Amino acid sequence: MREITYRQALNEALAEELERDKSVFVMGEDVAIYGGAYGVTADLWKRFGDSRVKDTPISEAAIVGMGIGAALTGMRPVVEIMYIDFITLAMEQLNNQAAKIRYMFGGKCVVPLTIRTEGGAGRTLGAHHSQSLEAWLIHIPGIKVVMPATPADAKGLLKSSIRDNNPVVFIEHKMLYNTKGQVPEGEYTVPIGKAQVMRQGTDVTVVAYSRMALYARDAAGRLAEEGIEAEVIDLRTLLPLDIATVAESVKKTGRVVIVEEDTKTGGTGAEIGMQIVEHAFDYLDAPILRIAGADVPMPKSPTLEKLAIPDVERICAGVKEVVG
Repeated sequence: MREITYRQALNEALAEELERDKSVFVMGEDVAIYGGAYGVTADLWKRFGDSRVKDTPISEAAIVGMGIGAALTGMRPVVEIMYIDFITLAMEQLNNQAAKIRYMFGGKCVVPLTIRTEGGAGRTLGAHHSQSLEAWLIHIPGIKVVMPATPADAKGLLKSSIRDNNPVVFIEHKMLYNTKGQVPEGEYTVPIGKAQVMRQGTDVTVVAYSRMALYARDAAGRLAEEGIEAEVIDLRTLLPLDIATVAESVKKTGRVVIVEEDTKTGGTGAEIGMQIVEHAFDYLDAPILRIAGADVPMPKSPTLEKLAIPDVERICAGVKEVVG
């Protein structure tokens, strides 16, 4: 199987969907001539032209608003918000409009809108360009939230998102674009709402997503050398959450560590932990441990940024604490 980057996998998904379905188009700031801030839309404008790949003004509210209107009239827009930090400027459109229209019209209309954005830290871009805001988004009924960790999942889940009849926020981690992985050739999709057991284990379940899933996998490899077998669950989708796969693992291992880059207070990990309690409490042999980002605006300093987010060493230490 061929090996390509996360960025290339996303670009392939967009190109294939633009080719497959004439109602699909891409728009956002600098997505056309420039090829996107992180190069994901490179060469799509040359291949598909102005009518299918559109540069927009610098107004996130307008971009998402246009996407909603296009979706309501039969198109399948793929909107890019350059940084997830800026999705806050479009929350009225996303939360009050896109997420609620299908419900409020009794299912008589759909909003097949995909919002691509990127989040997370790692490039020392400071507090305005390094946030993890997925916990805000999973609080919104009516949308789906997807956060793939590998190139294969990035391609398959983006294709599924574009084909979905509901609004999907597709979050790419800025530090994953250059990572490589095996990606199947030819047509395939990955189902939204289905987690993946990234590594089998018997001693503890480590639940993670996006970049932290790769960190968890690396930590599990180190722990195995010390005789601790960690099972790693890559959630892939946060809303809907595949709690069944997580609970099945917890029933086997009896111990849980949840890893997220988002801040700890009110974070995604808190929701995951509570759902584990609701579905598998009787199987827990130890308290659930959360490893998360610090409750601070993301520092600009490389040293402080590193301290503010989880790493492999912290995950290993947390697992050892839980395993006892």
